[in-house]
Amino acid sequence: MPDHDHEQHPAPGRDDAAGNGFAGLLRERTAVLGTLDPGEPLDDLEPLRALIGDARVVALGENSHFIREFGLARERVLRFLVQRCGFTALAFEFGFSEGFALDAWVQGEGAEEDFARQTEANIPIGLSGPLHWLRRYNRTATLPVRFAGIDVPEAGGSLLPALVPVAAYLREVDPDGLPLVQDAVRTAERFAGASMALAAPAWAELGADEQDTLTATLARLRTRLRAMEPLYVERGGRSAYDIALRRAEAACHTDHQLRAMAALYAGGGSPADTSAREVFMADSVRWLLDRSAPGTRVVLPAHNAHIQRTPVSFDGRLTGLPMGLHLSHALGEDYFALGMTSVGGRTAEMHLDENTAFGFRVEDTPLGAPEPGSVEAAFAEAGLGSDIGLAGLRGLRSTAPGGAAAETGPDRVRMHSGYLHTPVAEAFDGLLSVPVSTVADDLGF
Repeated sequence: MPDHDHEQHPAPGRDDAAGNGFAGLLRERTAVLGTLDPGEPLDDLEPLRALIGDARVVALGENSHFIREFGLARERVLRFLVQRCGFTALAFEFGFSEGFALDAWVQGEGAEEDFARQTEANIPIGLSGPLHWLRRYNRTATLPVRFAGIDVPEAGGSLLPALVPVAAYLREVDPDGLPLVQDAVRTAERFAGASMALAAPAWAELGADEQDTLTATLARLRTRLRAMEPLYVERGGRSAYDIALRRAEAACHTDHQLRAMAALYAGGGSPADTSAREVFMADSVRWLLDRSAPGTRVVLPAHNAHIQRTPVSFDGRLTGLPMGLHLSHALGEDYFALGMTSVGGRTAEMHLDENTAFGFRVEDTPLGAPEPGSVEAAFAEAGLGSDIGLAGLRGLRSTAPGGAAAETGPDRVRMHSGYLHTPVAEAFDGLLSVPVSTVADDLGF
């Protein structure tokens, strides 16, 4: 796909000193948007069309969940991509297995109030606005938009949303294989929670023999599903088989993630061992593409740390290989990662707390001034700190390791109230920066 960064409409001229270095380059490649309101006309987002080119998957990030401005921006960009660019699928950081019921709702099934019932047990990460809009849009759309979950069940909090449907499937196609999944369900019921933050400590309280037996049982279940494919497809059809196998894979990846997170909470673990969730999400996106109509293009909202193209490290220690890195390797420039950040304001800091509904509490936290070397500081230096800026970054990447752009570009981006250190122009294809972020006031927990 060609580099379209030169087609950007730069910010209006200002009497600042941002003409040199990365800030000057950023200013040249940044379009100033007029609003975050999803209901306003979308013309100011037209520069995004040139940025994404023909990309099949456009990921929309955020440096923290629970931020009002990021939610508005992502819904507005979603509307633009659907209405102006022909995108027909929304793949969300939401359980793969749980996503099928929401897809049916988006297609018009059931009542309006069913949405609240289907999502009441899930962490509120911004589904409501986009999905209610899609349900309205699909009523008259020539090409309705599908919804798909791509994540492990319950954000890693439970195996049950994946295993219970597999049990129902096996009752129909292979009753002899049912005991395997029933054994796994009985164990999974003992540590199920609303998130990984609750489930991992509960899983750690199982005996080592029980943990190992569960892992072995899930591996046997997945292997049996694969070995019995011809018979299962004959008895239940291709689509039902593919979904059942993917649900078994979700359970296996979640089991691995529970081990990794329990070890991490205990102060140990192997480097990047939590990447099991990331590769599952990336594979779920590819699973969706492979089973969709030719030409399907996907909008993919998720945290910045999930969508970035570069490894995630903290204090010099490799922490994870994110979904975006896997998709970048698989799709190349058919994958476009649009990160989102804020120059100032407040953020939602998350603190583990086993006495809360999801295993963490959200603290409304002020943001300090942008650190030197951060992309937020570059936006401010470019005279864009008070604007809603849409920047293309592909043209700012180094052409070789150690190139000039890599040496002078930002090496960090906000993540909650701190920073994630990464070469920003390598990690993201574009950035949307808002001047101020605020914590949503309707979290409900």
